[in-house]
Amino acid sequence: MPEFAIGDTDFLLDGRPFRILSGALHYFRVHPDLWADRIDKARRMGLNTIETYVPWNAHAPEPGTFDVTGGLDLDRFLRLVAAAGMYAIVRPGPYICAEWDNGGLPAWLFRDPAVGVRRFEPRYLAAVREYLTRVFEVVAPHQIDRGGPVLLVQVENEYGAFGDDKRYLKALAEYTREAGVTVPLTTVDQPDMLEAGGLDGLHRTASFGSGAAARLAVLRAHQPTGPLMCAEFWNGWFDDWGTHHHTTSAPDAAAELDALLAAGASVNLYMFHGGTNFGLTSGANDKGVYRPIVTSYDYDAPLDEAGDPTPKYHAFRDVIARYHDVPDAAPPPARAAPTPSAALGDPVFLLDAPERWGTWQWCEELPVFDELSPVPRLALLRTWVDGPGVLVFGEVRDRATVFLDGVRVGTLLREHHDRAVRLPASGKLLVLVEDQGRVDYGPRIGEPKGIVGGASVAGSPVLGWEVLPIDLAALPGSSEPSAQVAGPVAGPVLLRASFDVPAPADLFLDTAGWGKGMVWCNGFLLGRYWRRGPQRTLYVPRPVVRSGANELAVLELDTLLDPAVRFVPRPLLGHTEA
Repeated sequence: MPEFAIGDTDFLLDGRPFRILSGALHYFRVHPDLWADRIDKARRMGLNTIETYVPWNAHAPEPGTFDVTGGLDLDRFLRLVAAAGMYAIVRPGPYICAEWDNGGLPAWLFRDPAVGVRRFEPRYLAAVREYLTRVFEVVAPHQIDRGGPVLLVQVENEYGAFGDDKRYLKALAEYTREAGVTVPLTTVDQPDMLEAGGLDGLHRTASFGSGAAARLAVLRAHQPTGPLMCAEFWNGWFDDWGTHHHTTSAPDAAAELDALLAAGASVNLYMFHGGTNFGLTSGANDKGVYRPIVTSYDYDAPLDEAGDPTPKYHAFRDVIARYHDVPDAAPPPARAAPTPSAALGDPVFLLDAPERWGTWQWCEELPVFDELSPVPRLALLRTWVDGPGVLVFGEVRDRATVFLDGVRVGTLLREHHDRAVRLPASGKLLVLVEDQGRVDYGPRIGEPKGIVGGASVAGSPVLGWEVLPIDLAALPGSSEPSAQVAGPVAGPVLLRASFDVPAPADLFLDTAGWGKGMVWCNGFLLGRYWRRGPQRTLYVPRPVVRSGANELAVLELDTLLDPAVRFVPRPLLGHTEA
């Protein structure tokens, strides 16, 4: 079998120096029927390795579960990497950041507030050990010394940005080895965090996007022997709701890549292909202001969200060709997508009969989402209040729309630090609460969602609540008698449309005339939309689309101005800073 090792100056493949030319491609952000296409395009750009994170919370949405089917079939993904003649790097965390919900840590893990977060704490470590055992049951057979593609496995992720608990890192390394991993183990940190995040015996790598010479020098000071590697070469960036679409110069990024390769370093492009935060999987950042991340994870990468080559793809390919052989044929440019249209109709108002999508639960005190099972993303809270007065919540995480006797009286946003709204009278209070994405970076990882700290009116606690977690999986399967929508409609409301295409194709759904909500195509949850942007289109991957009739379901939580479905030929990801 082949052998892969870390030598005095180089990675060694069967005893010979080997430079890793890797690209990040997250299987969980790409439709599984498109994995082979994206892997092949990485090969055609000149890469020899595919890197991926593993999201714990996606594989284990509830304790005792571990889903490896469909879009979570990591075994199939690694087999496709091998079939393309490429190698693999696996980064299972347990924390991954990745702008992913909760940094990949499952919400159920923190139902007990005594459970530690990313530290040497027995209950946390017991769950981590079980998780890593399940991951490596899949990964270990794919290691290079067993005839598979996996060259490296990473322990934790940029840990120096969070802590410096060496006992914790050592425990993770021990669990990894006990689970059958024999390939070299690595860590990754930003250059000024290498000491805190590294562990003797694990090969240190760095993450940065510019200043290669200086940053590699810092890395060498912390990793005196062995190959230098930028394990996250940031060639783009992600977007938040309410900001601009981030782009970077292709020539500038190519020049930085050239500097890395000229220095003899190995590299992993973050990202080669970003993909999409399908469903409700995007995370958030909170450095004083809560910033939820958009559905698109285009990342201004060499392959765009739909898997088409960008100018950065060709610029990087040209750089790689100066140092290594690249395949003769680059992928063809993108084609314009079909542009069907349809009218939205069949309105079903969520507040009219919410019992069709969930069951009311009685709670004397208002629970946070994390106390409910399964943990919801959207929930209704109902009680009676005596007014008039000011309704005050402890904290809103992350959006709460307040209705009194069916009339909307206000919407509270976490990012605005909203906590209170005036109630004009006594009446039946209904609150629609949305989790817009869990913080994925920093000290707020693992925090609970929903309404935190209860509620009061005129200073008196509000007790006696009915809580209905909304089953989002059931929403697109509902049906009502056909009725057209003539003009703007206030939510929360579920609307439907049918559109035709002659053959399956990638599509770009234009949400410019809508407010805030989420969309399903043929039962597949594409993700969130929001009028505030920057993202304006939702990507519909070709395998989701059928020849002939296709069904669209739209859950509008705010106000939909234009009850029409329109597709456009190209993605519209918003204005840039320039």
